[in-house]
Amino acid sequence: MQAKLKVTVFLVLSILSVLCFSVVASLIKGRWIAQFDSSVISAVQGMESPWLTPIMHGFTFIGSTTVVVVISLCCLFLFFKFLHHRLELVLFIVLVAGTAILNKVLKFFFQRERPTLHRLIEETGYSFPSGHSMAAFALYAALSFLLWRHLPSKSGRTIVIVTSILMILMIGTSRIYLGVHYPSDILGAYLASGFWFTFCVWIFQWYMENRTQKHRSSGR
Repeated sequence: MQAKLKVTVFLVLSILSVLCFSVVASLIKGRWIAQFDSSVISAVQGMESPWLTPIMHGFTFIGSTTVVVVISLCCLFLFFKFLHHRLELVLFIVLVAGTAILNKVLKFFFQRERPTLHRLIEETGYSFPSGHSMAAFALYAALSFLLWRHLPSKSGRTIVIVTSILMILMIGTSRIYLGVHYPSDILGAYLASGFWFTFCVWIFQWYMENRTQKHRSSGR
């Protein structure tokens, strides 16, 4: 019963994520979102300082495609070598690669231009949703979920979750700080990635639950 409840929770979260994303996406050209973006940009870029800018550059670098690919390959190798869970490897690949494909599709569909005021770096391509933020969410949420399943201690799990949340938030914030994304791009990215993550985990948990039940039935 508890396992089924967990599976249902991921399905509900997936539906909520896609609904919230649809709301944000429908409002990106509206006045309310423009006011929201302006307020958050002013607050984030108002913190600009000589010591903070290199840190934000660092977080943006960590969220870049090259670094995400390298981290993902390293994680795949470690998972395969030490855990030997092939289904989890498939889940990780689907989460990370699927998020990259989803981001390309969404960017092409919405074709939102990037902000032009006070850029500290140059970027090309469309703005909504943020690719860096989607990739960060997918990577660190996937790592958190998979490590959570194998870490025995509560403290270890807590450290993984907190670290992942901080990385996701800081990579997203760095994109606003550096002037290459609107805050609504970041919010939309988190919701889009959140949908894909919870949907994939729902499928994974549903499959694992059904497989366990079949094994129990065959063992009777």
